[in-house]
Parts: sequence; C-alpha cells; structure tokens
Amino acid sequence: MKAKKRVALVAHDERKADLLDWITCNAEVLNRHDLYATGTTGGLAAEKCGLEIHRLKSGPLGGDQQLGAMIADGKLDLLIFFWDPMAAQPHDVDVKALLRMSVLYNIPSACNRATADFMISSPFFNAEYTPTLKDYSHYIGRKV
Repeated sequence: MKAKKRVALVAHDERKADLLDWITCNAEVLNRHDLYATGTTGGLAAEKCGLEIHRLKSGPLGGDQQLGAMIADGKLDLLIFFWDPMAAQPHDVDVKALLRMSVLYNIPSACNRATADFMISSPFFNAEYTPTLKDYSHYIGRKV
C-alpha cells in the first residue's frame, strides 16, 4: 500500500451528514489521497468540501458492488462506510458483500466516526504499509 491511499467514502442516507462533517474536519488530510464515493455521497462531499472525488453509481444502483470489485482488484486501500444500524436497507445484501470484501482482502474499514478518527490519525494513513493477506487457496481446491 503506497503512502497516497485510495479511500472509499460511503454513507447511508441517515448517516450522510455525519460523514460530511467528518470529511470537512479531515479535508486537509483527505485531500492528499485519491477519494472514491458512491453517487449521492460523492456529490455532496465534493460540493460541500471542495474535494476531488471519483464518483461511482449510487449504492442501491450498484455502487457498493463497484467498490467491492475495486477491493477485489486491489484498487482500494481503505473503506470508510458510515452505515445506518437503525434501518433495513433495500440493498442490505450488497452492503454485507462490501463489508465482507473489506475483511476478505484485509483493508482497513471504519463503520463509525470513532473508528474513522483512529484510522485517519494512524501513522500508517500517510505512510507506506504492507498488509498481511490470508492465503485462501485451500478454499478454491476443496470439495464440498
């Protein structure tokens, strides 16, 4: 992982204001990295914070899956996903799949502000880092 990170920013509707506030507080640091976001979140963040953000589709229209594919392809380094624990989402399976990909590929993930604060204040956020990847090859050859 290079010093300049590729950071995904995602938030459910009820958490968008929280994420936008967090982005505003950390805009100077985030501006040094490549930012990606799902549709509405990316538009709001770019407009409010003046950051350059690569926008993907809206989450329910496939944006979560696009981010998951980017993780699988080694094109994302961190996931900051403020999801709403109080409301069922029509695309819950996509949300679960995205979180699963972040765990599977061992990329740092923050689902709330406290974790995002710890993540962005880590010395690894602005430095090179070599994650340890689990070898899942035994899953590929197993017989069920």
